[in-house]
Amino acid sequence: MSVSRSHRLFDLMQVLRRHRGTVPGLTLARELGVSLRTIRRDIVTLQAMGADIDGEPGVGYILQPGFLLPPLSFTEEEIQALVAGAQWVSRHTDDALVHAVQNALAKIGGVLPPDLRRGLDDNTFFVGRSERGSSVVDLAQVRRAMREQRKISITHKDRSGAVSERTIWPIMLGFIDSQRFIAGWCELQGDFRIFQADHVMTVCFLDDHYPGNRRQLVKEWRAQEQHPCKQRDCG
Repeated sequence: MSVSRSHRLFDLMQVLRRHRGTVPGLTLARELGVSLRTIRRDIVTLQAMGADIDGEPGVGYILQPGFLLPPLSFTEEEIQALVAGAQWVSRHTDDALVHAVQNALAKIGGVLPPDLRRGLDDNTFFVGRSERGSSVVDLAQVRRAMREQRKISITHKDRSGAVSERTIWPIMLGFIDSQRFIAGWCELQGDFRIFQADHVMTVCFLDDHYPGNRRQLVKEWRAQEQHPCKQRDCG
């Protein structure tokens, strides 16, 4: 198998992963710049290697989860993107994510050839560090609550100084400049709200699960936020 074809097979896997649903062969051919006949031949090759790809000519193809094709290489720009992203995470998030991104880069460095491994020390970009406000909120715990779909009880002070106790269903974290935000369903308001982390005075992570699916709640929130009259920032 030539090097060029090896890279093409890897790129084909990446396209299939990115689309997640059934992808027409013509779409794959256009994205990879090859003929439809080549796509069909490469699909057969990947299936022979163990990739669980369903579909057929004229219908489309879908990659079922579970198959891992070892990465053959990264381009220099892909490595720069990873380094820039890692710098941003290291300077703008919390200690748990900093540790995670450092581990991820170490794993990537372990499989890269020496000439590309040097790119992980690239100093092309500089990402500044923002001064963060003090907060009692442990963002690692918030992420865990989101994964497990558990409720959070908070005491919150808004911009006017009014204090309220709320139970929220956390669905998303936001990082904007030096501020951290928690988006979620607020049981007090019966609607989606956004809370600034450094305005939270107390926090308690509850054992109670909130109903529904977090991903679906995010979709519902985003759909509502498209309405120009909706103002849901609690400060």
